[in-house]
Amino acid sequence: MPEPVMRPTSVDARSFVSGVDHPRRRADAETLLELFGSATGEEPVMWGPSIVGFGAYHYRYATGREGDAPAVGFSPRRANLALYVLTGSEESERWLSRLGKHRRGVSCLYVNKLDDVDLDVLRQLVQEGYEHAGGGPDGPAPDRRPDGGARADARA
Repeated sequence: MPEPVMRPTSVDARSFVSGVDHPRRRADAETLLELFGSATGEEPVMWGPSIVGFGAYHYRYATGREGDAPAVGFSPRRANLALYVLTGSEESERWLSRLGKHRRGVSCLYVNKLDDVDLDVLRQLVQEGYEHAGGGPDGPAPDRRPDGGARADARA
């Protein structure tokens, strides 16, 4: 079975963000690093070549296929910011209607620039998405992260 493309890497997420070419996209990604980090209590981890993830969860389909994915995250793409937060649920609908200018993808939101959205509403989507995936104070054990790291809020 082939190795999954989306898995934690050893690339430093902050270095990745500081290397984003476009100045506006880089500034927005730096803001997202802080917003996602403070909303989740997690340190950023690179997943594959371009997704900055916070926390993780394990999934298993009825077909038997399974894997790991970031609980929430983002990717500063050339055309827009891809935000992997809570979408497609009743909880998210009340926030998405207040978020501001965005497009929905299958499992993410696309935002052209952070000035187009309400950052307080985005923070709520991040927090609820993280909790929905099993994060938060009542969430999974510290060893849930597939890269072996502990959650930032884990007690020693």
